[in-house]
Amino acid sequence: MIGEKIRELRERNKLTQNDLARLLNITRSSVNAWESGLSVPSTQYVVELARIWKVSTDYLLGLNDTATISVTGLDTIEVGLLVETANKFRENREKEM
Repeated sequence: MIGEKIRELRERNKLTQNDLARLLNITRSSVNAWESGLSVPSTQYVVELARIWKVSTDYLLGLNDTATISVTGLDTIEVGLLVETANKFRENREKEM
């Protein structure tokens, strides 16, 4: 599960396994092993991955399906627009079901 999240987030952020390995100061084969499910990252790396991608550790570990977005630096109007957009996506998804 965590390997799938790592791959998903890495690809979404247009990073190669080498890029992510360099960010974490580890080998590409370590990243590959995580994504393949051959091993899992230590707590230190789970925290670091969450920090890099600005998601919760619970999200990475599959304990919570809710991703978070940092609104640091946005004013209340901008935060409101993000909330409205998210709600529109939810409404559209419900209509499709």
